[in-house]
Amino acid sequence: MSAGKIINESVQYVRPLLSMNHQEAHRKVLKLYKTWYRQLPQTVYECDIPKSLEQCRQKLREEFLKHRNVTDLRVIDMLVIKGQMELKETSAKWKQKSHLMRYWKDTQVPKAQDFLSKFYTGHD
Repeated sequence: MSAGKIINESVQYVRPLLSMNHQEAHRKVLKLYKTWYRQLPQTVYECDIPKSLEQCRQKLREEFLKHRNVTDLRVIDMLVIKGQMELKETSAKWKQKSHLMRYWKDTQVPKAQDFLSKFYTGHD
């Protein structure tokens, strides 16, 4: 048995979630972004978020750009599905103001690693 045949038999074909190729995935991501962009004014108004529309659009862009280096189609599809669920929850008002404000939470201070730092902060 040749090495190539063994490899071909052991590699399993993984079915894509939504997209068959990168162009289709890119199209779905852009569609989701545009839908979020159009929904933002209504969300800012109805949820009475203490942020301007431009700040919300900047945060939207930041959230999408956070995943710009993802190349695996299944991961991209899963992120699109999660984005669609977030949009549905937000537009149906299942998310409250506090849930939306979590996107602007302050950066967390890293946990203490050495004994004295843990002792001073009161952590075990």
